[in-house]
Amino acid sequence: MRSLFLLIVVILCFLSAHAEAQPDVNRWTLSEPNSISWKPAGNLPHHDHIEMSGKYISAVIRYGVNDDFSYSISRDIVWPMLRTIPNNTHASLTRTFNLDPVKLTTINKRLVQHEHVDEILLNGRINVKSSLTDGIKLVRTLFPATALPLFGEKYELTNTGNKASVIEIPEIRILAKTNPSEGVDGSYTLSVQSSHYGTFVLKPGDSISFYLSISGTKGGQDTCHPDIEKELNYRNALLSEFNENLILETPDTLLNRTFAFAKIRAAESIYQTKGGPLHGPGGLSYYAAIWANDQAEYINPFFPYLGYSYGIESAVNAYRHFARFMNPEYNPIPSSIIAEGTDTWNGAGDRGDAAMIAYGASRFALSLGNRDAAERLWPLIEWCLEYNKRKLNPQGVVSSKSDELEGRFPSGTANLCTSSLYYDALVSASCLGQSLKEDKKQILRYKAEAVALKTNIAKYFGAKVMGYDTYRYYEGNEKLRAWICIPLTVNILDRKQATINALFSPELWTEDGLASQAGDKTFWDRSTLYALRGVFAAGETKRGLKYLRYYSNRRLLGEHVPYPVEAYPEGGQRHLSAESGLYCRIYTEGLFGIRPVALNSFTITPQLPDEWNFMRIKKVHGFEKEFDLEVVREGKNIRLSVTCDGKTLFNKLSGNGEIQTIKF
Repeated sequence: MRSLFLLIVVILCFLSAHAEAQPDVNRWTLSEPNSISWKPAGNLPHHDHIEMSGKYISAVIRYGVNDDFSYSISRDIVWPMLRTIPNNTHASLTRTFNLDPVKLTTINKRLVQHEHVDEILLNGRINVKSSLTDGIKLVRTLFPATALPLFGEKYELTNTGNKASVIEIPEIRILAKTNPSEGVDGSYTLSVQSSHYGTFVLKPGDSISFYLSISGTKGGQDTCHPDIEKELNYRNALLSEFNENLILETPDTLLNRTFAFAKIRAAESIYQTKGGPLHGPGGLSYYAAIWANDQAEYINPFFPYLGYSYGIESAVNAYRHFARFMNPEYNPIPSSIIAEGTDTWNGAGDRGDAAMIAYGASRFALSLGNRDAAERLWPLIEWCLEYNKRKLNPQGVVSSKSDELEGRFPSGTANLCTSSLYYDALVSASCLGQSLKEDKKQILRYKAEAVALKTNIAKYFGAKVMGYDTYRYYEGNEKLRAWICIPLTVNILDRKQATINALFSPELWTEDGLASQAGDKTFWDRSTLYALRGVFAAGETKRGLKYLRYYSNRRLLGEHVPYPVEAYPEGGQRHLSAESGLYCRIYTEGLFGIRPVALNSFTITPQLPDEWNFMRIKKVHGFEKEFDLEVVREGKNIRLSVTCDGKTLFNKLSGNGEIQTIKF
């Protein structure tokens, strides 16, 4: 009996050890070109939601397959520039549309009674392939317009039978006007209309298409007769632009595809407001507005590498808006600028926003490499650094009222995240100041302040928490917190091993990544994404790759796909946009270790996982160049090559994880 008991214990321990970070049973599969596919075959019903955006519209599409394989669809459409009253953070006109034109279509004198879903594809669009009656196949394509305030839908019917069928497609035209007293610009017009309707004889092998548009306009705007096919071409061209720049190539197709999808969500969510282009998180709540964390800190430093000009324009515009609130008294800059740039939100008080802005703006300016843009950003960076300096407590770390979680979890009077971001901003600002030939004494002061702050971070936050010699998030903190990962991302590696052990411990790691706090069910993807970046930057590639694959598999091919999410239970795992930018930064700053150090140069610390023989990123932008990065294993070493304008700029054999400097 004793030997049997011991055997059971061994088996349970083995299963437990192998349960962490193991892939789920996937609902979705990788599909070409650049898609994921779900072919319903059981485990029904299943419903999910995805957000897609254009310059004047965003849509959360709730789609699914019922237990009889029929299709369900509901669309929450948001018009960020149709502002409602009161004109606050959430005042974007939003309506739900459940109309299904297929159910109004007639085949051989009978209304379509049942649609059997054969396959759903996601690829920056939603494609639904279905079977109807009498051998008629249907392909739906759903997408947001790129530069019009409308959501477009294409319905293509194909006769796969051996007899001609008569198809009757109804005209749909629904107009509604909102209450003028509830709109900043009065009444808004909502329109649902079809095109290419009528009666058609569909011979075997032939196809016809009809279209549906859902639009919202205010006085003076007109989208009465949109060309949905043309709008679909515009969407396809935009997706091609994302796909053909910053191309990740590794031996792991799953990671390559997750990266490609993340680029879409990261870059599509930019709205052309009266205050200029503003990147917005989304989630049916956050539009025509910017935040010091989501935009200034998370997404803006990514845009130079993608080379998306509209994204870069939105980043410059965001920093311009924050700069409007610099003041000689050094009162806090608002956490958020809302309502198309006309108002602010500062409901959580000082969250460490100046540290977020200084961190993001300095990295963005260096990576972009444009001197004029950097000179315009320099006063904002200086102001934010001085603000943080004035907020140092007697122990030499930055005090703030809260952090980016805005009081959802305790953060004390000084938190690890704010001081770490301030430290990184000092390092980047000293590099930027040198490039701009700013005052040498000021630059030396920034460098000295960074050294002192790094020491103070170790003294103030360094602690044994729940048995791990890592960081306490704030004074008095006795539970592990997800944000102990932050030092790893800013090259503070003194406690890296214990910190990584704590991050991947049962106390913090859950089936959805890091819990915000040990013992709590709440998770925010942003901390998991920061942690994965930091783990790779610290050189822990074996465990980093294991957990990155697990996370990527769950988000791309699991039950709620295909992008990183915001949080749970809050928000119901909305596809907020900036999290996808953080996912991409796992690779650019984690695996490849890119760190801008001048307007024309960067350091790179490749961390090639043991399982891989190569990794590449093609068509990287930044420093006003386009270049390719390649890392190839050669024996126990790696070869790093950088090519630009068809010429080899750098080619060197070195040890894995060694730092190199690339100068254009």
